[in-house]
Amino acid sequence: MYQEERMLAILDHLKKHGRISVDQICELFQVSRDTARRDLVKLEEEEAVTRTRGGAVLPQLRHEIQSYHDRLKVVSKEKQRIGKMAAGYVNAGDVVILDASTTVQSCAEFLIEKQAIVITNSIHQADILSSGSQIDIHLLGGKLEKDHRFLYGSAVVEKVATYNADIAFIGVIGISEQGLTIAHEEDGMVKRKMIQQSQYVIALADNSKFYRSEFFTFAHLEDIDLIITDQIPEEKVQEMLRRHQVKLVVAET
Repeated sequence: MYQEERMLAILDHLKKHGRISVDQICELFQVSRDTARRDLVKLEEEEAVTRTRGGAVLPQLRHEIQSYHDRLKVVSKEKQRIGKMAAGYVNAGDVVILDASTTVQSCAEFLIEKQAIVITNSIHQADILSSGSQIDIHLLGGKLEKDHRFLYGSAVVEKVATYNADIAFIGVIGISEQGLTIAHEEDGMVKRKMIQQSQYVIALADNSKFYRSEFFTFAHLEDIDLIITDQIPEEKVQEMLRRHQVKLVVAET
């Protein structure tokens, strides 16, 4: 069973029973605890569930829960707008770092016709860009995260440290006063080094990511030069970014 099929089945279970545990996911779908946790992290990223200690419940903030397929369609359009605007910041000959997030993947789709050197730890990003005749791709080697097809670990961090990039595109789960956060520490360590090795850092985040916080903080707001989002955030978010001298740009519809 593919991950998306499994996540739809998890949502069906939640609608019937109200909650699900990691152990139940393992038993129902014959997967490891790590795989079960990754499924729940992905569902929370799409705002389809609220994670609890040892499992998940349906979110309580909405009167009507959209289907996972509907959420994917909405998010995809938002990410496409953000990705298209992000790609416009890349000039001919730039050295560009792309992390492994899905929003940054949308940016990669608009970089195919560019003339640039791209460094990434994402198999998805490398595959997308491989059709570009003027793209020079450096795929960072390390341990493979099988479900999301990206590479991580000390070998990746050490290799990133040898590069000097003009611009980095970074995806997030949460942006708050605590900084930029992600669910997995290993992924966050790679992002942190990517930021350190880049002259200009652009975070790509739809409006739902503001004032959210996740497990691991991989960067402070001061480490980011620009955030591209899909709609104007509320005033308290704008004020937070102004205090930390982070520029905000909204991708046009």
